[in-house]
Amino acid sequence: MISARILGKTLQDLHNITGSLLTLVNRNGETVFTCAGKSSDRTASVHSFIESAADTMYVGNDFYLKVTDNDRIEYVVIASGENAEMSGRIAVSELQSILTVSHERSDRNHFMQNVLMDNMLPVDLRDEARRLKIHNDVIRTVFLAETSEIDNAPALQILKAMYTTSGSTSFVCSLDATHIAIVVEGNDLEKQAFTIADTLNTEAMISVRVACGEPTDQLAHLSQCYKEAQLAMEVGRIFLPDRHVLSYAKLGIGRLIYQLPLNLCKVFLNETFEHDVFSELDDETLLTIRNFFENDLNISETARQLFIHRNTLVYRLEKLQKTTGLDIRKFDEAMTFKIAMMVYDYVQHMEEKEG
Repeated sequence: MISARILGKTLQDLHNITGSLLTLVNRNGETVFTCAGKSSDRTASVHSFIESAADTMYVGNDFYLKVTDNDRIEYVVIASGENAEMSGRIAVSELQSILTVSHERSDRNHFMQNVLMDNMLPVDLRDEARRLKIHNDVIRTVFLAETSEIDNAPALQILKAMYTTSGSTSFVCSLDATHIAIVVEGNDLEKQAFTIADTLNTEAMISVRVACGEPTDQLAHLSQCYKEAQLAMEVGRIFLPDRHVLSYAKLGIGRLIYQLPLNLCKVFLNETFEHDVFSELDDETLLTIRNFFENDLNISETARQLFIHRNTLVYRLEKLQKTTGLDIRKFDEAMTFKIAMMVYDYVQHMEEKEG
């Protein structure tokens, strides 16, 4: 439902133009907004007016008008002062337009949510898109935002302000308490994803991860794009925990490992190591390994970044070799160990998820 603040601002603007005193009362007789100072109790007169068949009526010097929402009387506008009847009719016309646009936007978002969830038959999708004037053959991308907050309401409000202004062709759909889908025209993926993440991080201080699927020029294919964004989010959670923006097109070997059967991954680990070596590695060793890989197996640069002597790094790598049986100073064995680390992370994640 449209917020009372927006309805009240509309009446305040009209009051500033016409000088008429305007009050908005809900169907329970409660004052939602008034620019007439202290509002008198009009509960009885409002209830009587709502029950009547008249759309407008005078009650003393006040002009009452009904405002409907989905064929149900939701509000009563009370106008008084100079040109009360004209101002009241303009106010009702403005409020009805706002409520209509709000419902149309809600219908469009509900439609897009069904498209993403693949809940519509192709023929129904085409007919509904035509009714809502949503073009079919436009390039669109689905972005999936995952917030760290239990309630995504603040993030949802910011994203709607960013993407669903008047005339916008974008969609923002709340999927659950922590996930929001954003459907945007165009194929500038990384720029849009970083914009979403940076805006939520800076404006709302919300930690967020953003994933995107491949662009598509067919509405019916947006459900596949959404699944790709979901996969990118999941793969990133396992293999790229420090990355806040994830693209389905750039998942690398993580995508391949994620689709391997769990038992095959365990076979690989058992073939590579005689025992569970990863449980024996402390945080210092793991940090050393990750830095060594990030620096392309360069001993001098890794030692410099870790603020340790080159010989100390060599000692750690030799100690690792004794534990694992792999000398990661050699390219082939480094690749084996890197893949094994990713496979191990995947196995741990899946076992925690299933257990």
